[in-house]
Amino acid sequence: MNETTSPAKVAIQYGVIFGVIMILELVIPYVMGINLLENKTLGLVFNLVNYLVLPILFIYLAVDNFKKNHNKGFLAFGQALKGGVTVTVIAGLVAGVFTVIFNLIFPEYLAEILSKTREMMIETNPSMTQEQLDTSVEMIKKFSSPYITLPVTVAMYAFIGLIYSLIIGAILKNDQPQGY
Repeated sequence: MNETTSPAKVAIQYGVIFGVIMILELVIPYVMGINLLENKTLGLVFNLVNYLVLPILFIYLAVDNFKKNHNKGFLAFGQALKGGVTVTVIAGLVAGVFTVIFNLIFPEYLAEILSKTREMMIETNPSMTQEQLDTSVEMIKKFSSPYITLPVTVAMYAFIGLIYSLIIGAILKNDQPQGY
């Protein structure tokens, strides 16, 4: 019997590593007292790393590992999609669950973010009425609830993984020749 390994099974470890890196990117600035809302350059760097560099890197590593070490050098387009989306969904799930737990353990973190956001809204748009400001902050609070944060994080990373997997799959694709 020919036993094959699923690309999703190979990709899980890469997704967990990616998720742990995103957790560290939340915890380290919190512990060091760095506010990513105030330090726009560092915030931009973190966003580029989380949404561009790390997903591409870990999808590539997972798909390439599957191709070379588990599939005899062959890779179907569907296998690349399956592996890549698995990496990002697992990473989004790990980071999303941690973020929910982190916000439950440290509610002052979310309160501080809301306060800083309110200040920034006033700075950028001084003509904003109190009612508009309260409505905006209330919407941010709603979208920060665990019932929305977790599914939106997973869905967003699944979409990112799909897009990058399409590109990486097209580059690494090497179909197995069909014998008679």
